[in-house]
Amino acid sequence: MLNVSTQDLVPSPVGPVDVEQAEAALVERYPRLVRIAYLVLPPTMGRSRRVLTAHALVQRALPRRRVPGPAVPEPRRPEDAVDPGYAYVRGEVLRQALVAGRPLRRLAVPRRAQLPPLLPQVWGLRLYPRAGGADELALDQLLSRLSGPARAAYVLRGLERQGDAEVLRVLASVGAEDPESALAELAGLEDGAEGEEPEAREEARAPRGGERPERVAEQAGPGRSRHATAPPPPEATSGATGGPTGDTGAGTNAGTGPPPAATAPPAPDGGAAGRRLSGASLLESAEFDPCTLQARPGDLLRRRQHGRAVLVGAAALLVCGALLGLPGDGWGRNGAAAPSYARNPAAEAALDPAAVKRVGPAVWPGAVRRDFSVWPARGDLVGDAALLRRALAVWARPGGAVESSATPGTPVGPPMGPPQLLFAGRVDGARVVLLHDGLRVVRYAEPVAGTAGAALDFARADAAEGPEAEAVVVSRADGNVRYLTAPWVTGASVRDLLMPGKEPWALGRDAHGVTDAVPSPALARECERWNTLQLKDDSGSRVLGDLGELLPARLLWGPPGAPVDATGREARAVWARTACQMSTVLGQGVRSVRAWRFARQTLPEGAGRAAWVCTRAETWRGTGPRVLAQFLPPDRKAPAALAARAQDAPACGVREPRVLAGALWQAPGGGWYVLAAGGPDVASVAVTGAVTARTDGPALAAKAAAGTRAELSATLEDGRRMPALR
Repeated sequence: MLNVSTQDLVPSPVGPVDVEQAEAALVERYPRLVRIAYLVLPPTMGRSRRVLTAHALVQRALPRRRVPGPAVPEPRRPEDAVDPGYAYVRGEVLRQALVAGRPLRRLAVPRRAQLPPLLPQVWGLRLYPRAGGADELALDQLLSRLSGPARAAYVLRGLERQGDAEVLRVLASVGAEDPESALAELAGLEDGAEGEEPEAREEARAPRGGERPERVAEQAGPGRSRHATAPPPPEATSGATGGPTGDTGAGTNAGTGPPPAATAPPAPDGGAAGRRLSGASLLESAEFDPCTLQARPGDLLRRRQHGRAVLVGAAALLVCGALLGLPGDGWGRNGAAAPSYARNPAAEAALDPAAVKRVGPAVWPGAVRRDFSVWPARGDLVGDAALLRRALAVWARPGGAVESSATPGTPVGPPMGPPQLLFAGRVDGARVVLLHDGLRVVRYAEPVAGTAGAALDFARADAAEGPEAEAVVVSRADGNVRYLTAPWVTGASVRDLLMPGKEPWALGRDAHGVTDAVPSPALARECERWNTLQLKDDSGSRVLGDLGELLPARLLWGPPGAPVDATGREARAVWARTACQMSTVLGQGVRSVRAWRFARQTLPEGAGRAAWVCTRAETWRGTGPRVLAQFLPPDRKAPAALAARAQDAPACGVREPRVLAGALWQAPGGGWYVLAAGGPDVASVAVTGAVTARTDGPALAAKAAAGTRAELSATLEDGRRMPALR
């Protein structure tokens, strides 16, 4: 057993180490440190990889910052390393070498030292230390049978001339597992070697004068001298003061080498007890010097095979890429399109301000159709080519700073060809351009000072004709809206739908057809007024409502097959009570909104006569219409109550003009009733569920309780059944 106390396991006190001090020690003792790393690394790693890994571990041993020492320095022992920088770097090299020798586990994250080194790298060559003799081969096999901590202990004994106490302290400081077991492993292997070679052991006990002892135990060292008064052998003394030989740069400074040998009383058995394994001189041989190397080529045949495989793969990749780019069954990412940098005459013409279509003011009076195609180019900036160029460029390629909007179903791509210019001028402190390409109306706006905060708005206008092409929103600012009216419009006025008895007031227009600012209901938070634009031409008057889009919606009145403009007294009276419900279709791409009173009903308990109104909003895209069924109580000042609504339903439309709706109503006397009504061709109405009732005719009123839920159905005059709007 080892005669080591617990105090000996405490790491020796090392003073503070600066980065410069550690670097000086590393550069001065670089060959020795690389040899230590090479010997501690497992021989199973391979000689070439061990060489590169040993150099990498030493080069990574420098500290990142100053390493502080202990708060209260302990007395320095004779075997402590004299130079703290060398002691620190050696400890880091041993620590990384022990980590590099551990096997990799499947689920564990590998440490940096366990991975192949990034630097240094050698390509096309394999580097080996010089070959030794049979003794070096035997020592290499001996090291391969030892564990990592045992190899480190062996190197510290033989190469660093350290005793057991210092070996234990160094191993403990570098994180070795069970340092005592490492020394026990060496002792067990030594006992086996002594049992196999007794003659060699007897010969080793009596070394000849002038020769280095073959066993580390017989060298002069702390607590290990052969005689208390006899001087140490010349080799041991030289190694203690100048450092072991065989390394370039070692032994030049006594202050940085291992500690000098010390004398001690003889061992109880006269120096024979506790002998260690032989190999101190072999550890310093060229066989284990990773700084003196021989170069040999790698596996040339495998390299040739790998090179051929790489060339074949690259050729296959080029062929596949060429085939994918050919027309036919295989297309590139853009198909047969030209590269993005190729010039296309049609695309360039669409962005050329000189190619923009301008219609003269004398065209529309003789045109067969009155639509946007006959609008003349108006505004004080129609000749500003730079403004038009910016508008076309932003339309084709809107940047991230452009505020863009589009009604649902409106494509936002570039124009298909040169668009038509409708307007270009200054409105409300902005330069505004209105363009039309046959499918869309596009509005471009930029501030007068600079181009920051540009806006781009899209709206569908396909098949817009007559009243649908009479006005376009040209500006929105401070809750107000301005319109650009068609050239055939002879008068403009504003009518508040919520005040049907009040006459509309005139709306001024400038020479280009731009109206004065009007408060917009689309920008209002409360439904206190609902201003509409009433335009007049040679065919009559019509009412247009702003629903937050470029094109105002046309307001109609009447059954699906024969609607008229909502300008009559009856229409205005109904729209006054239902206008606020249009807030549910803001920004939905609405083309027209039609209201129709499809039924009248006498209320129970003599409460009067009520009306049922169906409101249908049609869109420019043709899909997604919204249908609202509203109940109008007898009080003419009371707003309509929403009874039912549906999205994308045919009810109350041209394909299905019929509609059935119901509501739970409370009479003035406090009683509750289920009310239902259908169109003129409804033969009977029935209610089931919590209330069961049936009546002939288009209207039903059944006694019910508060909160009653029931199902409605109707039978048409031709015998078909019709469900309620939901």
